[in-house]
Amino acid sequence: MKIVFLDAISMGDVSLEEMAALGELVCYPSSTAEEARERVKDADVACLNKVIVAQAFLDAAPKLKLICEAGTGINNIDTALCAQRGVAVRNVAAYSTDSVAQTAWMHILNLLGRAFHYQEFVTSGAYSKNPVHVDYAHPFTEIAGKTLGIVGMGAIGQKVASVGVAFGMKVIYYSTSGTGHCKDYPCVSLGELLDQSDVISIHAPYNERTAGLIGYEQFRQMKPSAVLVNTGRGGIAVEADLARALDDGLIAGAALDVYVKEPLPLDSPLMHLRHPERLLFSPHIAWYSREARARLAHEMAQNIVRFFA
Repeated sequence: MKIVFLDAISMGDVSLEEMAALGELVCYPSSTAEEARERVKDADVACLNKVIVAQAFLDAAPKLKLICEAGTGINNIDTALCAQRGVAVRNVAAYSTDSVAQTAWMHILNLLGRAFHYQEFVTSGAYSKNPVHVDYAHPFTEIAGKTLGIVGMGAIGQKVASVGVAFGMKVIYYSTSGTGHCKDYPCVSLGELLDQSDVISIHAPYNERTAGLIGYEQFRQMKPSAVLVNTGRGGIAVEADLARALDDGLIAGAALDVYVKEPLPLDSPLMHLRHPERLLFSPHIAWYSREARARLAHEMAQNIVRFFA
């Protein structure tokens, strides 16, 4: 059995020995569309993270039996066409729950706790020159007693919610599917969530119900003191509208780990704010803890084992 990993650089330094023990494993750091078609010609299994799987890809892979997505989202794969061709698709769910929840809280704490500002205040020498012993001009915001609104109450949303409760927050959520399965917290309309939340954290998939879910009019409904964090999928919050809302002072701040186009283009409106201090970035890193990648590699190998068993 030949297993081809088309963009193995996405796995970083995690071991792929478990997968290699299953057959002939060939890893490429990355693959263009043309390179991918050439490299899957004699593959039984294709492992990939962001490589697009459409008709040309499948036409080039007559032996292909299984596609293993190195992640949860499969927006890059034409699953209907794969089903027609008899090619199975397997992803890995829940491997990054703790990792993503931790990243969401890293951003929430930074936005409300201003750790990035205080670091700069001290290291720049401004604190040493300060007339008093505290940065009195930039107080931080307590989390206890605030309302945490979660968009998408799946496994990650519930993990984020549990941390919010530990901090003394009230938790509400909006179900993007229209069905509030989680009974631990109130399920509200999107309008109610926007009106009531001090922190909004997005943990929903990108689909026809969530594309452009939060635009300029939705930002107008939020509290001016509220912050938005998106570690879910790019495009759920409209990037140009977010940039405008931040500069217009409609909300106090935002933090993003995901973007419509990745890596984030230099000409993105997010990169050219009049008030850049209101926006925190991370480079789609929420899923990328060492532990999460180790779980991902193991589950990908197990997907291969289970399929051929």
